[in-house]
Amino acid sequence: MLVIDGMSCVFGQTRAVNNVSLSIPRGAFVGVIGRSGAGKSTLLRALNRLVEPSEGRIHWDNEDVSSLSGRALRDWRRRCAMIFQQFNLVGRLDVLTNVLTGRLAHTPGWRSNLKLWSADDRAIAMAALDQLDIANLAPQRADNLSGGQQQRVAICRALVQEPDIILADEPVASLDPRNARIVMDALQRINRHYGMTVLCNLHSLDLAHAYCDRLVGMAAGRVVFDDVPAALTEAAARELYGMEADEVLDAAPTGATQPDGVPAGAASNASAM
Repeated sequence: MLVIDGMSCVFGQTRAVNNVSLSIPRGAFVGVIGRSGAGKSTLLRALNRLVEPSEGRIHWDNEDVSSLSGRALRDWRRRCAMIFQQFNLVGRLDVLTNVLTGRLAHTPGWRSNLKLWSADDRAIAMAALDQLDIANLAPQRADNLSGGQQQRVAICRALVQEPDIILADEPVASLDPRNARIVMDALQRINRHYGMTVLCNLHSLDLAHAYCDRLVGMAAGRVVFDDVPAALTEAAARELYGMEADEVLDAAPTGATQPDGVPAGAASNASAM
């Protein structure tokens, strides 16, 4: 279980995250929602320790993550994988090598420096690409791929870290609706197949309703909503988003899913890509 206890992140006079306390069980798919500048990205980066909390504690299964340093901190970042809005791939490298960088924590430094990846590492990377239906892209340069394909490569890189938790920071913000669904389908499959905890920052309430088990709404660095998606009424959304409410409420929540939980039409979109 992930436990956040009174965590704040302060930059000068700004409290980007303000006294946040949450408990998130293993295997949950939690959407973090709120307007731009609400503190969503800072929250996820603090959990990975890319940003240092100014106050409070973070625990994972009774381990004090906020006090880790050195090798223990590097191991936590391996177990707490990040997926970014801008993919963070090395464009000049091929897809397979980009995915293999997720194995760095499992590989001796001299091997990775010389690109002497083991047969096991290559097999793990190819298996991840196959699961996301992009194994055929393995030899291609990353910068030749579409945005949706690049984000799936980034998900594969996170998956081969063998993490306990995935933090996805606006993973679909730069994608068109079709590719956004494909990426969210991939995160949902990982969550359900492997039981990995997923925290996903989302701006779209449509996607939040369709994919998440629980929504955490943030405003001015504070948690102001924490409940199942069905509890987020239009009035609550307008309070949460303020002037941005009309933008996020344009599309009614789709909610309709296929028997396996995948939103209707998403599977056919994925196979068409």
